[in-house]
Amino acid sequence: MRHRVSITIGEDTLERIQDSLRSKTFRNKSHFFELAANKLLQEEVQ
Repeated sequence: MRHRVSITIGEDTLERIQDSLRSKTFRNKSHFFELAANKLLQEEVQ
């Protein structure tokens, strides 16, 4: 099940994310943030 969340980020960060989306690195912003959160949580465990 997926849940909708809302976040606030800086303009520079958003621009960098949008650049990644244009380069087809990520499917969309949700994909970007889900992968980023999982990576951060995985690093926290180590």
